[in-house]
Amino acid sequence: MNLQPFLIGEGWVEVLDGNDTARDIFKRHYSYRPRQQRRRAELIMGPGFKLLLVTADAGALCAWRKEQHRADGQVGVECAIFRREDGEDLASDLLAAAMLIAWARWPGERFFSFVDPREVVPTMRASRPTWGHCFYQAGWRFAGITKKRLHVLEYRPEWLDKSTPASLPHNASPEVL
Repeated sequence: MNLQPFLIGEGWVEVLDGNDTARDIFKRHYSYRPRQQRRRAELIMGPGFKLLLVTADAGALCAWRKEQHRADGQVGVECAIFRREDGEDLASDLLAAAMLIAWARWPGERFFSFVDPREVVPTMRASRPTWGHCFYQAGWRFAGITKKRLHVLEYRPEWLDKSTPASLPHNASPEVL
């Protein structure tokens, strides 16, 4: 683990794309694919406007990306990477806190993410498998399946009642911002 000394405190810390700690966590995410080139890959996110978050204890990573032109037709801000490795925090609570930070950057945007059911171990709920369980716990909903058989999950801003802090996803604290 490549822990950096400025990651002291609590909650999410915004880092730049290419951050060593973020890259180390990303290399353990199921979507990581090493480059075929001989040079070391520095950046972990694709093109677009980016928000890369690492928890202060380096136990989780969340990457948000907004692209102007998408080939898949999705509209909004993509949660491109979410990985929780250790820590006492629930993954859904971490995701909800990351959502608040992302909404501060892109207010009123639809959030979406892709989950590969071939790579993610399902969580059994009511005798049914769910992939991306922490997303569902944070209030996300199933929005379809891509041509590559990935599950599309979404969270729309109208699902969030901004008038009361108790309605934030999974009771996330508004002080995170």
